[in-house]
Amino acid sequence: MKLLTKEIINKLPKLCATEEVKDPKAIVKFFTPDANWTWYATEFDGEDTFFGLVDGHEKELGNFSLSELQRIRGLMNLPVERDICFKPTPLSELR
Repeated sequence: MKLLTKEIINKLPKLCATEEVKDPKAIVKFFTPDANWTWYATEFDGEDTFFGLVDGHEKELGNFSLSELQRIRGLMNLPVERDICFKPTPLSELR
């Protein structure tokens, strides 16, 4: 599965574009099917770096990279996937 399509890239605001938005929306959701980690992207630099909510050991806002997501494997060696049913959702609903 492709983690990122041109359609999704076009929907993601550029990095720092939503800094002044009170409750930005996560546009895309990535997850490990076998390790309970989830990444919600709200912004993208167009190359490799996302900003959004990371839900792992804790929930926190920060940067993560596409190249990192492509390398990660869960407990059963499964790769990160994109949730194809995910609809853009305000971060307040995901926290």
